[in-house]
Amino acid sequence: MNSLDILAIGAHPDDVEIGASGSLLLAAKQGQRVGILDLTYAELSSNGNVERRQQEAAEADRLLGVCARYNFGLPDRGLESVREEAIRRVVELIRQTRPRVVLAPYFQDRHPDHESVSRIVREAVFSSGIRKYQPSETLVAYRPAQLLYYFINSTVTPQVVVDVTAVYPEKLDVLRCYRSQFELEAESVDTPLTNGYLEMVEYRERLFGQQAGVRYAEGFMSATPYVLPNL
Repeated sequence: MNSLDILAIGAHPDDVEIGASGSLLLAAKQGQRVGILDLTYAELSSNGNVERRQQEAAEADRLLGVCARYNFGLPDRGLESVREEAIRRVVELIRQTRPRVVLAPYFQDRHPDHESVSRIVREAVFSSGIRKYQPSETLVAYRPAQLLYYFINSTVTPQVVVDVTAVYPEKLDVLRCYRSQFELEAESVDTPLTNGYLEMVEYRERLFGQQAGVRYAEGFMSATPYVLPNL
């Protein structure tokens, strides 16, 4: 399996895109190898179905220019019941792909699955670097240099921002791939995602940008102190 520079992890297809697709677009344009992992197929989503959600994810991947997308097919709304399996499988993928940066959902979110993934990834990043955890001749211990948390539904003052102004129209195109989630269709039911959700995301990223002196920015929290080479 090819190595990655960035591995972005979410509970459902569209989580990563909501919080970090602008940053991933920039990274891919710079020649970095980007991968996305969805832990579930979002089979319990109020709108759409698994087949359509996968088609939408494939369309988003094409626009993002990601190298690989993985889905573990773990139970939607049941991640806590398979917690140890999820940690083990994330560890295996980290050791296989050896990303420099791992992205996970922020640990405070209105959706419990997002919070579960945050905890699972934090443990997996740590355990991946322990030589005696799941010892393997082919998958040696490896710990990414950075674990950053992206925002899905939360809005707190970020520790780190990425200026995504140059690619913001492209980010919106990526998000619009998930029409089953963000648009009211004939068979849809009303949810928070169909009530101006994309406008809320854009407002948040304009706010982050204003705080940083740019037009649009994606915000992140760091699991550890963020190290600068110099001032």
